[in-house]
Amino acid sequence: MQAVKSMVAEIKSRGQLTIPKKIREASHLEEGEAVSIIPVGDSIIVTPKRLELDEARKQLRKILKGSGLSVEELLGGIKEERENLYKERYGKKGS
Repeated sequence: MQAVKSMVAEIKSRGQLTIPKKIREASHLEEGEAVSIIPVGDSIIVTPKRLELDEARKQLRKILKGSGLSVEELLGGIKEERENLYKERYGKKGS
């Protein structure tokens, strides 16, 4: 998959989420295709094919090993990214 910058999307009132076009194209997601949504800590992973839990774990281990990051570093990075997106969207906390 090509590198695509993170993007912001809004969850609609019925829980619907539109995946931005650049991400759908880079991930080869087509209309009507089923995806798996895997909770990881306070985050989620959306994958373009149905993965069984064991296969999902294997994929996550493979990604972590390839990145050289620990689980803690990955989750810390997600927290930092969320904080940056929050600041970008709403400004500093408490302002």
